[in-house]
Amino acid sequence: PLQLGKMLMPKKNRVAIYEHLFKEGVMVAKKDFYAPKHPELETVPNLQVIKALTSLKSRGLVTEQFAWRHYYWYLTNEGIQYLRDFLHLPAEIVPATLKRQSRPEPARPQRAKMPEGPGRNQGGEDRAAYRRGGPPGGGPDKKADAGAGSAEFAFRGGFGRGRGAPKE
Repeated sequence: PLQLGKMLMPKKNRVAIYEHLFKEGVMVAKKDFYAPKHPELETVPNLQVIKALTSLKSRGLVTEQFAWRHYYWYLTNEGIQYLRDFLHLPAEIVPATLKRQSRPEPARPQRAKMPEGPGRNQGGEDRAAYRRGGPPGGGPDKKADAGAGSAEFAFRGGFGRGRGAPKE
């Protein structure tokens, strides 16, 4: 019987694809079947990368995402075990996606101390003085004089929608 969709590829290319996939844990390929080489694997045509990983997907060894003309493949646990057996790797070697990030926490920079100068009060006194509206110790309270209910409200017709109240 005639089999369609079967692709022959050199074993060294398949091994290079599988090694890269196992090392990174993920693989990306642009949907360009005529690209002469894959961007991350210089010796392998892009078509062979797509077809090899499509084959792994059909066996449930990778999960595939497709967005904006790019394929994204992620190794599953079964795929990790399959590639370990295929590449004859020990169990201690794991893909980069399963490794813990071991970077130290960056030290946060300390805030610079504001220089004490004339007119600069300690604590929140200057903020309270600003809200009162004048120099410390006097002036109207800006916060109480603003907002709803601070002034007498009077409706004047002629603004907004509809016909105003009848004229008297």
